[in-house]
Amino acid sequence: MPRFSLDSDVKVLLPDGRTRPLTAYLIPSFLLMLGGLLLIVSIFVPYWSMTMFAPQYPRGLKVNVYVNQLEGDVREIDSLNHYLGMPPLDEGGQLERSISVAAIVALGLLLLAGVFVHNKWAAVLALPALLFPFIFLVDLAFILYQYGHSIDPQSPLGGAIEPFMPPLFGEGMVGQFRTIASAEIGLYLAFVAVFVILLGLWFHRAAYKPVVDARTAVSGSQL
Repeated sequence: MPRFSLDSDVKVLLPDGRTRPLTAYLIPSFLLMLGGLLLIVSIFVPYWSMTMFAPQYPRGLKVNVYVNQLEGDVREIDSLNHYLGMPPLDEGGQLERSISVAAIVALGLLLLAGVFVHNKWAAVLALPALLFPFIFLVDLAFILYQYGHSIDPQSPLGGAIEPFMPPLFGEGMVGQFRTIASAEIGLYLAFVAVFVILLGLWFHRAAYKPVVDARTAVSGSQL
């Protein structure tokens, strides 16, 4: 482990006698903790939204998708979808919503643990957080696919609607209904967290690789 010297500029003493500024070790720690904080904050804001326009709702009906709940005009959209033979919105992703908060907190704790890991295993601890927003999108696309392929042909309009894939982003049409799907601030925060974590890992390697190399050099010279 590096040791702190007592000079006025606060340096870190490496095992081979070289010194490095303390900030080289504080920056990756700060960035990894910031990445975890961004993920935890994202719990409280929507990740994705869909607005449905229908003749009787010219201003649109909107549902906001959080990692753990749905908000907005869910009941009204479910009423319209009933005639199309589609399941209620709340039926999709129930398992994911039930574990999402605990999972994201766990990701934040793994990133915090990475602050105290001074080798390449820090990247392994950060990997789940790096993959999280991509997993969210893949899972959401799967839910949307299942949703559009669960039409009840016995419903009033079910026989007139072919199975479809609602768009993950952008505009879609289902009969006379138009939908617009878009990312929301939670998803943006998750991707910003990915960037911050990657930056933190880059600084982490720059800080601790010389420590590992110096320790190896000292051990080799003592053989």
